[in-house]
Amino acid sequence: MLFEEIVYGPIHSRRLGISLGMNVMPQHSKLCSFDCIYCECGFNTPAIRPLIPSREEVAMALEKKLIALQEDHIVPDVITFSGNGEPTLHKEFEGIIADTCRLRDRYCPTARVSVLSNSTQLHRPDVVRALKMADNRILKLDSAIDRTMRIIDQPVNADLTVADIKRLLCDFDGKFTLQTCFLRGDVLLPNPDRREQYICGHVDNTTDEELRAWYEAVEELHPEMIMIYVIDRKTPVETLEKIEPEKMHAIAAPLLEKGYKVSVSC
Repeated sequence: MLFEEIVYGPIHSRRLGISLGMNVMPQHSKLCSFDCIYCECGFNTPAIRPLIPSREEVAMALEKKLIALQEDHIVPDVITFSGNGEPTLHKEFEGIIADTCRLRDRYCPTARVSVLSNSTQLHRPDVVRALKMADNRILKLDSAIDRTMRIIDQPVNADLTVADIKRLLCDFDGKFTLQTCFLRGDVLLPNPDRREQYICGHVDNTTDEELRAWYEAVEELHPEMIMIYVIDRKTPVETLEKIEPEKMHAIAAPLLEKGYKVSVSC
C-alpha cells in the first residue's frame, strides 16, 4: 500500500488518534534505509530517479490541506511523518519540520507534530535538530539482538548494529517514544543473487531471550513512552503471525510495574 499524495488523510491511527499523514518520500515507490518484512508499503521499489517532493512542495500541500480541514471544521490530533519510507532521508527534513510547525501553529495549534523514524539517520545533526523540534519522536527498535533486528528490519546498511542504534538513541536523554513491532513466523525472502531461490528462516522477537535483551535496552534508554504493537495489515512476507493480545499485555506488564508509560496496540 503506497501513499500517492504528499499529504493524506486524516486517518484514524491505532496509536495516535486522528492523524494527518505526511509522505516526503516518492509518491509511487518506496525508499527506505530499512526494508522491514512487515511494512505495509511493501519492500523497497528501486527507481532510477525517485521523485522526492521539495521542501516548498511539501509546505504548499500541507497548507492547502490544513485550510480545507479548517473549512470543514476538522481538527487533526496529530500531523504524522511516515509515508513511503524513512522520512528523515529527505535532505531538507529539518526545514520541512520547521515549516510544518509554523503551519500547525497557524491553522491547528492543538495538533502535535509526530515523526515515525527507524532511527538510522540519527548520526546527522540536522535530523536530530529536526526531531527535537517535533512534539513526538517515535523511534524504532524491533529487537535488541543483531541477528533478529537484521531479519526483521533488513537494514540497507548491512553493518548496522543494535549497539549503533542504542548509542544514537541515548542522545535524546529519554525524550522520545520507543516503538517496537512484535511478530513471529517463517521468513521467505527473494535471494538477490538468484531470483528463483529464497533465503529461509524463522523469526520471533517474543522469546525469553529476545525479551530479556529488549527489557535491558529499555532500561538503558529509559524512554518517556513505549509503543508496542502487532502487524495489522497485509505484509510483504505473508507467513508472519500476529501476536496474541494476552502475550502483548504480558510483555507490557513488567514495564508498567516499573512506572513506564506503555501503549499496547493489539
